[in-house]
Amino acid sequence: MMRIPTSRCRDIERQAGFLQPEQCAPPPLHGPPAAMWFIRDGCGIVCSVITWMLVFYAEFVVIFVMLLPSKSLTYSLVNGGLFNGLAFLALASHFRAMCTDPGAVPKGNATKEFIESLQLKPGQVVYKCPKCCSIKPDRAHHCSVCKRCIRKMDHHCPWVNNCVGENNQKYFVLFTMYIALISLHSLVMVAFHFLYCFEEDWTKCSTFSPPATVILLILLCFEGLLFLIFTSVMFGTQVHSICTDETGIEQLKKEERRWTKKTKWMNMKVVFGHPFSIGWLSPFATPDHGKADPYQYVV
Repeated sequence: MMRIPTSRCRDIERQAGFLQPEQCAPPPLHGPPAAMWFIRDGCGIVCSVITWMLVFYAEFVVIFVMLLPSKSLTYSLVNGGLFNGLAFLALASHFRAMCTDPGAVPKGNATKEFIESLQLKPGQVVYKCPKCCSIKPDRAHHCSVCKRCIRKMDHHCPWVNNCVGENNQKYFVLFTMYIALISLHSLVMVAFHFLYCFEEDWTKCSTFSPPATVILLILLCFEGLLFLIFTSVMFGTQVHSICTDETGIEQLKKEERRWTKKTKWMNMKVVFGHPFSIGWLSPFATPDHGKADPYQYVV
């Protein structure tokens, strides 16, 4: 007797007749307007609050310990404007990365009507996620924290309390870049301030007592060095992932490349928007993914 060849599996993979769509409740056709995306995860919320508190601590030390006591008004204005501008862009990027839908697949779309609309041909298969009952497009993975399948999911980051995926990777990259920049800037200012205090009287180089000034500067130095290393590594890995068009999960799982290979510049434009502009550096500019390859449900 001839054996029927079985198809390979990822999660649950079946032909249309074996997907058991009757077990999935159809999504609402006319639901309320989508609310702001926010993941109710305790660990992620705590990490996000800590991130903002650390930035505000750096703001406090830079302004009240180093810049206000400075004798040079030009030095204070230039460095204060630069640091506060970068810190504002960092927090804005963090907010956009946290509150932007990373590319969640519609939940419960594994219905009979949707599967029939795909018009499957003999031998074609679709991927069904048994956890969120959805038909997954290519390169989508399920996140156990978000409890959704995410398109081009790179990883789930507790520091932004969200997945890094197709729709918010730009904001995450900007967040790591601006945090690295303000960390480097704060370290440079701490070094100059220590030199200034050694040359002058410690009681005149800060409005705080000398012991308090030293403790505040050392803590800022430790924070800046730690986050400079961490965010620089994250920024580098994210840029490499974008240029190679391979997410972190795909690299770890060593998944077979089934998508079209593009140039590094085109991959950058897919994430940051078409065409190249100053908007690439702005967390307020939503990237245009219009030229990105469509994700297929059928293989």
